[in-house]
Amino acid sequence: MRFLVFIAPNNFRDETVSMLKMFFDKWGIRYQLTSYSTKDCIGNHGAVYKPDINTNKARVSDYDGIVIADGPGLDEYKIYEYRPFLDMLLQFNQSGKIVGAINNAIRIAARANIITNKKVATPKDPESLRQVQLFHGVPTDKDIEIANNLITISSDNLEQPMQELLQQLGAI
Repeated sequence: MRFLVFIAPNNFRDETVSMLKMFFDKWGIRYQLTSYSTKDCIGNHGAVYKPDINTNKARVSDYDGIVIADGPGLDEYKIYEYRPFLDMLLQFNQSGKIVGAINNAIRIAARANIITNKKVATPKDPESLRQVQLFHGVPTDKDIEIANNLITISSDNLEQPMQELLQQLGAI
């Protein structure tokens, strides 16, 4: 399996990226970090990652899925309004490939219009709930929801949801 892990150019949630990397490395899932920056990306607690590939150059056909890491940078850069990224998520979804969204990244999945009639682990903030309802998702208060190829995680503690995700992928 091969995944893209999307991070905002700055202010992504460091803990999320380190947890994704740890679990993917432990279970032998290949991944590439991607962003719309070719420079070092800096997390909201100072972690620095250089993207392996610019998101503009990534091809959906080369990957089994994408996971969008959360953090305030998604809002600062208004990733949820960037049509090429939303189209990429739509392509992943239409190809039946995994689309994972964590916490406030769930708003991006909503804006890509891929949550209709699907259960969505909805963060507690009012804007996320509004977006899920606006795009006809079915909000739940679970930490993780797996609806076909859409995986949404709404938890600051990713250990248990990541275990469920890896089981769903057949990695465990």
